[in-house]
Amino acid sequence: MQDATNLNRLAYFVAVIDAGSFTRAAEYLGITKAVVSQQVARLEQEVGTTLLMRTTRRLQPTEAGRMFHARCVSILREAEDALAELAQARSEPKGLLRITAPYDYGTSVIVPVVTAFTARYLDCKVELNLSDKMVDLVADNMDLAIRVGWLADSSLQARRIGSFRQYLVGPPQLVGRIAELDGLADLPALPFVANNALREPLEWRFTRGDHETLTVRFKASIAINTTPAVMQAARQGGGLSILPDFLANAELASGRLVHVLPDWQLPSGGVFTVYPAARFRPPKVSAFVEMLIAALRTETPGAE
Repeated sequence: MQDATNLNRLAYFVAVIDAGSFTRAAEYLGITKAVVSQQVARLEQEVGTTLLMRTTRRLQPTEAGRMFHARCVSILREAEDALAELAQARSEPKGLLRITAPYDYGTSVIVPVVTAFTARYLDCKVELNLSDKMVDLVADNMDLAIRVGWLADSSLQARRIGSFRQYLVGPPQLVGRIAELDGLADLPALPFVANNALREPLEWRFTRGDHETLTVRFKASIAINTTPAVMQAARQGGGLSILPDFLANAELASGRLVHVLPDWQLPSGGVFTVYPAARFRPPKVSAFVEMLIAALRTETPGAE
């Protein structure tokens, strides 16, 4: 294929197959039957293969024609998507943006980005659904989900945009008892506030350096099902707990909580944007994600 009109010829060929005749294809395309027939004939000459079997009573694709039709459909769809994406890239974000995020991460990280986003893009409104339950993006008509932790396999489209660390923390009241510990193995002797929103709230794997690993199973003296409430209980003296850095950092800096055995590390988690399956995304979604990534990089240099 050598000239720019060939993309049109692909469209004519697809229309003929889909319509089942040159006449109906011509009506759909708004051109004459002669033009459609001529362009499909030229396409067959260029590819050197018969694509259609023509008789006086019916028209059907050859085996090569059926395979070529599937490829043409894909090519034309990609071209349409490219043009749509280009048009959207030139347009300003506008309309209602519907986002879902976990309650704790959404409150501490997403809400400030939402307010900055609506201040910058005056034609946008945001509806933010904070829930620790897994929201069905399609059924609930969501444009975007922010998910935190370890993403399960999904048919949805996801992108890792950052990460967070987890800390073993405790109230200052326990500093004396913590100092008496011989090591991680003694931790279950201390009171522990368990986060029942997690799949395994009591069992945690710690590492130190490249080779030391130890799994500790705590005994819950208090169990709560939201992370901010877990933090409040630990801060009030309820016991040790494990908190993500985006909640714990301010508490550690103020001295309301202390970092326990900081030379031992807990697994890090990811921050993901998750989208409904779609060939392209509206400018409002892309603009918000860009602002979120910029905010994460400002707060945590090296965020992805």
